[in-house]
Amino acid sequence: MIERTLIKVGMADLNVAVPVGVLKTTGLGSCVGLTLYDPVARVAGMAHVMLPSSEIAKEGQLNRAKYADTAIPMMIERMVELGAAISRMESKMAGGAQMFAFTTGAGDTMRIGPRNVESCKAMLAQYKIPLKGEDTGGSYGRTIEFDSATGILLITSVQQGSKEL
Repeated sequence: MIERTLIKVGMADLNVAVPVGVLKTTGLGSCVGLTLYDPVARVAGMAHVMLPSSEIAKEGQLNRAKYADTAIPMMIERMVELGAAISRMESKMAGGAQMFAFTTGAGDTMRIGPRNVESCKAMLAQYKIPLKGEDTGGSYGRTIEFDSATGILLITSVQQGSKEL
């Protein structure tokens, strides 16, 4: 059996791995766990995206890993430094749930989960990176693990059990 290194990805964080690392993030509610993978170089990346756009940032020092529009380019940059090629990258994502019910008229600002998913997909389209699988939406949280040796994304939730993409 091959020993695999567990690499934790916190909230509003990202990380990259080469074989034999397993990237893991927990607490995906409205947040999106976005993975990128180059199957030839076997370089993997994972971002725990909290919000769709850095345009709403109010903090002094911008946390680029927090927003879809800044996390994805930063992750791509780190993966390319490890030998990945954008032309070979593929993506999978999970999360983007609508965790709370809101009355009608709450507006777009409360649709954080769906907006995170839309923003991630828009960034992937900009880089022409295909989305190979997703487990998004719903109203439940998820934990994900992404194996840099195989490109398999394991998604677990209390309500839905486990599945692989």
